[in-house]
Amino acid sequence: MILDVEPEEDEEDDEEEDEEEDESIEGIERMRHGERRNHSRINSDLSVVESSAEMLYGLIHQRFICSRAGIQQMSEKYELGHFGVCPRSHCDQARTLPVGLSDIPGEETVKLFCPSCLDVYVPPNSRFQTVDGAFFGRTFGALFLLTFPEYDLTKRGADVLAGARVSEDDKEMLNGMYRCNVAPSLGRSKIYEPRIYGFRVSEVARSGPRMQWLRDKPSDLSELDEARRYAEENPESDDDDESMNLNGRPVRRLRARRRNVPVAGGGGAGGSPMETNGAESEL
Repeated sequence: MILDVEPEEDEEDDEEEDEEEDESIEGIERMRHGERRNHSRINSDLSVVESSAEMLYGLIHQRFICSRAGIQQMSEKYELGHFGVCPRSHCDQARTLPVGLSDIPGEETVKLFCPSCLDVYVPPNSRFQTVDGAFFGRTFGALFLLTFPEYDLTKRGADVLAGARVSEDDKEMLNGMYRCNVAPSLGRSKIYEPRIYGFRVSEVARSGPRMQWLRDKPSDLSELDEARRYAEENPESDDDDESMNLNGRPVRRLRARRRNVPVAGGGGAGGSPMETNGAESEL
C-alpha cells in the first residue's frame, strides 16, 4: 500500500506543476495579445491624427494664400517660376498658378492654371498629383490676377526672368485687368490647326478638331467690357448711382403729397379730429 501511494503523490505533483506552467504560458500569451492590440490601436490612432492634421493644415493653407501676407509670398514664388510653365506651345512658357477645381476636400487634386490661355493642366511632377486641390481652392487664381494686374503676361524669355511689368502705354483696364493681359495666347492666329501632308483636317471628319472654340477670342475686346455694356443697356442706373449717399445707401426721394384743401363752409376751421391727424389727407 505504501509503495502504491508514493508514486501517486509524485504524479499529482507533476500534474500541478504542468497546470501551473500552462497557466503561466496562457498568461504570457494573453499579455502579448493585449500588447499587440494596444500597439495596433496606437498605430490606428496615430494615422487618424496625422491625416486630420494634414487636412487641417491644408485648409488653413487655402485661407492663408488668399490673405494679404500669403498672396504676397505666392507672388514672390510666381516671379521666380516655382509653379512651372504652361505646356501649350502658343503660350510660350507662360508661368502658371496652382489652383483647385473644388473647395471641398477629396474631390480633385491640384491643377496648374495658365492665365495666358485660361486653361488648367495636370502637374507634370507626380509629387503634386496627390495634393488635394482644396488646399489651394478656386478663389486664389482669380484673386491673384486682380491683386497683381501689373504682371505682363505677354512678355517671354528674359523678360519673364526679369519680372517684366506692364508698360504705361498698355494700362487700359478691362473688367479689373489690363487689356493686354486678357488671354493674350488666345485668338484666331494662335489656334493649332492639325494638318496631314500639308492639308488641313476637316472639322466634319470623325477625328476632326471640334474644340477650337475653347481657344477663340473676340477680335474687339470691348465686347467683353461688362461695365460699359451694362451702362448702355441700363441708362437709368446712372440716376440710381447719383442717388447713393456716402454710406452706400439709396436716398429716398419723397414726392410732394397732395393735401385736401378745406372747402368753404364745410367746416374748414372746425374740422374733425381725423382731419387734424392727417388721416383723411392720405386718402
